[in-house]
Amino acid sequence: MDLIGTSIIGRTPLIVRRCIGILEDIHQVRGTMGNTVSKAWDKLGQNAVGRWLFSRVICFKAPYFASIRPVFRRLEPGVCEVGFSKRRAVQNHIGTVHAIAICNAAELAGGIVTEVTLPATHRWIPKGMSVEYLRPATTDLVATARCTLPEALKDQQTLKITVEISDTTETIVTRALIDMHVSRRGSR
Repeated sequence: MDLIGTSIIGRTPLIVRRCIGILEDIHQVRGTMGNTVSKAWDKLGQNAVGRWLFSRVICFKAPYFASIRPVFRRLEPGVCEVGFSKRRAVQNHIGTVHAIAICNAAELAGGIVTEVTLPATHRWIPKGMSVEYLRPATTDLVATARCTLPEALKDQQTLKITVEISDTTETIVTRALIDMHVSRRGSR
């Protein structure tokens, strides 16, 4: 069977199932999702095909993000860059990128940067987002999220994740500030 073909057993493309298998193997070894994401990026993020594949696996685990067809460009503790193309499916009635598609990219970049930046002892969930639309988004976009940890993480606190969305001229078209509720694993 062709590597990119659909498996006989299910409708999930074989290549995606193999990548999920890689993630599951890494997860069993490392024990936390943040380490899993980082390890998968280390394996797949070194070339265009690997970055595309990594992006598909993330979207398989969190399907809503697939609506913008993101491609991760950079991922390391503290920084995440996610690009997506301006295409008809993400445009509004005036032909610019829809505000919700931009927010989708901001939340994806903000969540993944939080995941790979936090220590294994902590977990996160978004609890709010404020957005500034600075100018119409008329080209492909890149969401760049930044996460800075305090010197000492508390058992529960809110982190502010900044995300800037830029167009192909590197002009910032949107800024988002995401409030991430962070808590120690096992605490309520």
